[in-house]
Amino acid sequence: MSTENGVTLTKWNDLPVEKMNDTLDRHFIVGTNVMLARVLLKKGAHVPEHSHANEQVSYILEGALRFVVAGKDIIVSAGEVLCIPPNVPHEAFALEDTVDLDIFDPPRQDWISGNDAYLRHQSVATKE
Repeated sequence: MSTENGVTLTKWNDLPVEKMNDTLDRHFIVGTNVMLARVLLKKGAHVPEHSHANEQVSYILEGALRFVVAGKDIIVSAGEVLCIPPNVPHEAFALEDTVDLDIFDPPRQDWISGNDAYLRHQSVATKE
């Protein structure tokens, strides 16, 4: 990571990957008002239903996720972007091995502080 005049350049490969459970890894970069997370999900991974005060933009680089947003199924595949407003309940199921970029505004304090137990246990989807 290099910084000059408040501008930061980071290489994903220079950041440690945080193993959340056997099917989900992540690393993230925190800016002043936004957070960018690279989330790596194995097929069958499940992100349990949750909500947060942060706006979320999810861009699928590889693979596909089935989101359940406010009770509605939405399949998001490589090259597609899903915007989730603040405080909307959602969960996700990895339909295949997936690389997801998530943008949060403001940054997720629960992720920064490690207070995100809902991600720190084994959770494998039972349905596709």
